[in-house]
Amino acid sequence: MRFFFILLVFISVNVFSQDDIFAKDYFENGEYEKALLEYKKLYAKSPTNTIYIFQLINTYQQLEKYNEAEQFLMKLLEKNNYPAFLVELGYNYQLKNNLEKANEYYSKALASLDINVNNVFNVARSFQSHSLLNETLAAYEKATIIKPDLNFNLQMAQIYGEQGDIEKMFNSYMDFVQNNEVALNNIKRAINDFVSEDPNNESNIILKKIILKKDQQEPNILWNDMLSWLFIQQRDFGKAFIQEKAIFNRKPESLLRIVELYNIAMNEDDNEVAKEILNYLINTAQDLETLINAHYNLLQIETKESLPKDYQKINTEYLALFNEYGTFSQTLDLQIAYAHFLAFYLNQTEQATTFLEKSLNLPLNDLQKAQIKLELGDIYVLKEEFNTALLYYTQIQRSLKNSTISQEARFKVAKTSYYKGDFNWAESQLKILKASTSQLIANDALDLKLLISDNKYEDSLHVALKLFAKADLMSFQNKNDEAISLLDTILKNHKTESIVPQALYKQAQLFEKKKEYIKAEDNYSNILTNYKDGILVDDVSFALANLYTTYLYEPEKAKALYEDIVFNHADSIYFIEARKKYRALRGDAIN
Repeated sequence: MRFFFILLVFISVNVFSQDDIFAKDYFENGEYEKALLEYKKLYAKSPTNTIYIFQLINTYQQLEKYNEAEQFLMKLLEKNNYPAFLVELGYNYQLKNNLEKANEYYSKALASLDINVNNVFNVARSFQSHSLLNETLAAYEKATIIKPDLNFNLQMAQIYGEQGDIEKMFNSYMDFVQNNEVALNNIKRAINDFVSEDPNNESNIILKKIILKKDQQEPNILWNDMLSWLFIQQRDFGKAFIQEKAIFNRKPESLLRIVELYNIAMNEDDNEVAKEILNYLINTAQDLETLINAHYNLLQIETKESLPKDYQKINTEYLALFNEYGTFSQTLDLQIAYAHFLAFYLNQTEQATTFLEKSLNLPLNDLQKAQIKLELGDIYVLKEEFNTALLYYTQIQRSLKNSTISQEARFKVAKTSYYKGDFNWAESQLKILKASTSQLIANDALDLKLLISDNKYEDSLHVALKLFAKADLMSFQNKNDEAISLLDTILKNHKTESIVPQALYKQAQLFEKKKEYIKAEDNYSNILTNYKDGILVDDVSFALANLYTTYLYEPEKAKALYEDIVFNHADSIYFIEARKKYRALRGDAIN
């Protein structure tokens, strides 16, 4: 008997769910007459189901059967004075353009809070479902007056945002997070679209004033955190660093936040603040890993910014660090960086390889040995001892199959073969790397493969391609002037060949390295004018736009280029970043 009862219940539920699906489908497809019939059936079977009740009312209104909806609501209210029904009846009158009656029932719904303040939940929800935002706010405000323990700051903030009342929205969010600090990251995400990179943007100014006032009234690390976040949005990393130091001084548990700020500053090319942060870490950190990483990163910036006359000073700094911290596995990154510096900056390739071979004798794991061999391979490429370089790269592939560093080594095998002029072997390796798990390696592999395949058939002797590969090698060897000169040879002697835009692009990048920005601009513009249908158009547009924003200070020209990427190159790897920069230049405060 029990089995048959369960079966009956199961069949009944299944029939209900099917009818519910039919009703929903009819409604969503605009077949309101059929939906009305189905919802009437569902309501008849389950007259206390509020979902069916509200959908039935909604369907009446979609059919403009306002009188039937009114009669239905009146009968409901006779049975149950549910406050949400008062809102629905008021809205039904509003649809009939009877605003006096509508406001009468809205007032009754709000008055129900005096009887039971918990009615606020269904009353406010009903108001908001009909976009009656002022009435929704009135419900929340009245409820908090009646019962101050209730907190609707989050809901009210969202409504203020919809209304465009930015100051009230920020105030409500800050009031909410003050009592719910665990929600801080969610609140940052909620207000992210209302601030911009421009510190003079009105919304940014309002938020900053609110946070500072909160901090004056009740000092809390929370407000330093919010200020730091705001300054990061504005790309003012120096001010963000001041706040992060204040947080660390009051709660010196971890330097992780300051390390993260360094990474952000570096990614945004703010080297001055990055150096300031690294010096702070060197003077503050207690653990060896943080100290060594800070020294390592500081030396990378100094090397990048230095002139040949400064190289000996940097060399002395490396030696002092090895004297202080030793040459063991914990300083391996520093050792590899020093070898790179010796080879690529001081041109002391023999000393560099000897130094790294000593590092290989340390007790290291396979990954650490692979990192050393990768640098050794690069140094032998620098010396144009290609076979030795290939030997090291191949050892990595064999010892750490399918790893990221193995894929990087395979790419270097392809690049070395390309430098040698062995284009077929290079291409075979690059075909494999197109499916690399590392998106960066996959993109680089695809770019190099296209360069080879697009140009190797045009000339059976590969004259232009070999010249380009030689210029590419010179660029790798930091022989930028020689590389530029060789690319000029291509541009003069191979004017009709498809490699010309690649030569212009490579040369423009080298001009940028040499800070010859006008020459770089000329090359980029030449490509966009004469080769606008080529595969480089999004790369060139993005590079030129960045040149205009960072060095040439032509924001309108940059905006046009970013806009072109956004609207015409949605599949570009630069799409997301271009959209962000375009919106910033356009002055968007709210997305």
